[in-house]
Amino acid sequence: MDTLGEISVQLQAGKAKVVKQLVATAVEEGFSAKDILEKGLLDGMGIIGEKFKNNEVFVPEVLVAARAMNMGIEVLKPLLQESGVKATGKVCIGTVEGDLHDIGKNLVRLMMEGKGIEVIDLGTDVLPDAFVKAAVEHDCQVICCSALLTTTMHVMKDVVEAVDQAGIRDKVKIMVGGAPITQSFCDQIGADAYTPDATTAAAQAIRFCQSALC
Repeated sequence: MDTLGEISVQLQAGKAKVVKQLVATAVEEGFSAKDILEKGLLDGMGIIGEKFKNNEVFVPEVLVAARAMNMGIEVLKPLLQESGVKATGKVCIGTVEGDLHDIGKNLVRLMMEGKGIEVIDLGTDVLPDAFVKAAVEHDCQVICCSALLTTTMHVMKDVVEAVDQAGIRDKVKIMVGGAPITQSFCDQIGADAYTPDATTAAAQAIRFCQSALC
């Protein structure tokens, strides 16, 4: 197994310090920053994402793998900037106004970052206008709204309407998710996609970003 394969394996095991050392070793061995990112770090996080989707690993394993990935990326950051490697897209994400739950949102963010997407995390209790402002300011291709409460899910419609009023509906896709959300609700409020889990959300965001950046 080469160093990139070892990075993937150790990331899946959540060995953050080992991953950091292996990334530095891969740099010394002459691997490009792009290959280290894609064939090492993102490969490992992608496998974790699939295992999470299939209930083979759970939230704690995802969190430690994400920590290992972030430590590896810290080593790579200067090289990625020098080589001009860009994120595969930009997404802003948040839990809607009135809702303070963030575990699901955080998992989605981790999975998206694991796909190479730049994620602007707006936190919880996010106003509809704040989603719009972030999307415009950061030139995002996707807005992701999360809700855990049936009493807050209606705010997602307000987000869709705010995006419409801002005149950016043709530039920004709106994704929704959370325990009470369904495909029927997504269709009803005019959002672009509903995804039932973090891994599927990351895959859908990639598709939206790629189509927007083509």
